[in-house]
This record gives sequence, structure tokens and C-alpha cells, in this order.
Amino acid sequence: MAKLDITLGSDEVISRIKQLQSGGGSINKKQVKQHDPELMRSALYYFPSWEHAVKNAELL
Repeated sequence: MAKLDITLGSDEVISRIKQLQSGGGSINKKQVKQHDPELMRSALYYFPSWEHAVKNAELL
């Protein structure tokens, strides 16, 4: 089983999502997967889904 290359901590994931939102960037799952695969991989490691990670970022 290949080990996922998780380079971001959960707090960094939330921080990057918030930066995307405040900077007017897309938080569309497909867009993020294409433009920032590292963020997507890390988000899915800490959260059950991308939507879950985004919801958490919005609550903080």
C-alpha cells in the first residue's frame, strides 16, 4: 500500500482554504485538485471529504 505524501498539517489545510476563499480563488474540488493537488491530498487525509474541509474552514 503506497503511503500518501501528506505535507500539510490540518491547520495548514484550513489556512490555505481560507486564503483561497479570501483571495477570490476557486474552492471548487476539481479546480483545487488540478491546481493544488498537495492541498487536496492533505485535506482528504484529515477530513472525510473536500466539502467537509471547506465547511471546517468556514466555521473557523
